[in-house]
Amino acid sequence: MQIDWDIVIPMDDGLELRGDVFRPDQEGRYPVLMSYGPYAKGLPFQVGYPAPWQSLTTKHPEVLRGSSGKYANWETADPERWVPLGYVCIRVDSRGAGSSPGVIDPFSPREAQDFFDCIEWAAAQPWSNGRIGLAGVSYYAAIQWLVAAKRPPHLAAICPFEGFSDFYRDAVRHGGMLSTFMISWYPMQVTTVQHGLGHRGYMNPNNGVPITGPEELDEKERMANRVDINALQVGAELITSDYFDGRRADLAAVEVPLLSCGNWGGQGLHLRGNIEGYLRAGSKQKWLEMHGLEHWTEFYTDYGVELQRRFFDHFLKGEDNGWDREPPIKLQVRHVDGFVERAEYEWPLARTRWTRMYLDADALTLKPEAATTSSVRTFDAMNGKVSFSTAPFEQDTEVTGPLAATVFVSTTARDVDLFLTVRAFDPDGKEHLVLGAVDPHAPIAQGWLRASHRKLDLQASQPYQPVHSHDELVPLEPDHIYELQIEILPTCFVFPKGYRLVLTVSGSDFEHDLPGPLPKFYGKEPRGCSVMLHDHPIDRSHERFAGVTKLHCGGIHAASLLLPVIEPG
Repeated sequence: MQIDWDIVIPMDDGLELRGDVFRPDQEGRYPVLMSYGPYAKGLPFQVGYPAPWQSLTTKHPEVLRGSSGKYANWETADPERWVPLGYVCIRVDSRGAGSSPGVIDPFSPREAQDFFDCIEWAAAQPWSNGRIGLAGVSYYAAIQWLVAAKRPPHLAAICPFEGFSDFYRDAVRHGGMLSTFMISWYPMQVTTVQHGLGHRGYMNPNNGVPITGPEELDEKERMANRVDINALQVGAELITSDYFDGRRADLAAVEVPLLSCGNWGGQGLHLRGNIEGYLRAGSKQKWLEMHGLEHWTEFYTDYGVELQRRFFDHFLKGEDNGWDREPPIKLQVRHVDGFVERAEYEWPLARTRWTRMYLDADALTLKPEAATTSSVRTFDAMNGKVSFSTAPFEQDTEVTGPLAATVFVSTTARDVDLFLTVRAFDPDGKEHLVLGAVDPHAPIAQGWLRASHRKLDLQASQPYQPVHSHDELVPLEPDHIYELQIEILPTCFVFPKGYRLVLTVSGSDFEHDLPGPLPKFYGKEPRGCSVMLHDHPIDRSHERFAGVTKLHCGGIHAASLLLPVIEPG
């Protein structure tokens, strides 16, 4: 293949970004797969992320079938696998990152406009057929929703693979609480490859050039060339904050054909947005695929590559390969011992048997009938928890779809953060943890709500999915009982006969009880939520949240969990 390194791509404001172009040797016009992001296009996967690369290639050796792997890049398409299929692969360093100068401001309107300009530039090149597709994982997926809403004329198809679509609800503020993921992620994965490190940073082993460009800026200059994510996100609690303006995709404006691929284990970043993006996009031709395993794995496997290839072949090459007759939804249904593929036609599934289970604070049970008498459980507002269990299932029971809880709480504190976790326990009482996107031992499903954010967006909400407006803080009075409707992220799990479903309500992030120490990620042990935590000392201050929480059940306070139980097809 022909490789053109550090090609100049002009932006509408005069800045010039840099991209690498991998294209077939043969003359001709080819469809383009493009990615735009901050992880440095010249940093090989195995150099920047050796442990994930080793795990990926060991468990799935097909990833290196027909590829040397030396051009593989974190969460972008491997050109050695795609160029022989008749595609041009373009990787662009986003503004301020890698070899592109400028100020880093992740998911900003400026980035969306830059990506728009890159798409239109690629369409005009002599080796391009003018049909541009977008491919990539996580950052390279989330930015697709933003640029697609701007409707670049030559954008022909997008495949956001495990990437959020609502920057506020999916990524930064879960139920109003600050997720500290991006605050940890920024210095570990972005500023380490910021433009201006020159020879102090990594070198691209394939061409001997510094991956962050030849320019060498001092730390003061580099700080001036990046936004302060910590300050911006801590200071923006409401969705109406200036920080979120333009960073949340206008999904209704998305009209391009799309294949949205999400991860059941991507709670906190790589799950909700793929489903919501599929549901709310204005596209007439759209498909949803949901899988499991580690965050990036299925993007590179034969399964994932073939899925993407058929989609892109149809919309970028015009091949009549039957893709347009594919069922709109493909699910990898999670069982305790693996996944079973199944086609579906709507979300939530039409045959869902919505099953409401009621909390009993005396017996700590989940039952189909509400208790007629009141009961209360008390726990520490910042660290305590209480769990409720079903009886053992009498037959295999599939739970697939969105979940919702109704709880009644009072507090001695000024505010309450509630963490809801759906868990599975085998007949011996051992918890069954699943392989999550970024944590090897994750629970079945999670949901969050800050009580002062309890105001609902009535137009967007459904009985099975409460959606909160997050546009004002509604104060709490001490010891007053409040009804809270809580969204629990969608899940897919078949509980075997004899297993129990447990709902844990707590005042902090879920942690499993497996023995440590465990290999650290961003300096933190993965205890069930990996680094998708809500532990910022300012956002979760003792002054605001310390106290006692009371959970009221039964009688007039019929606290419940709504489950999407699937009837056998």
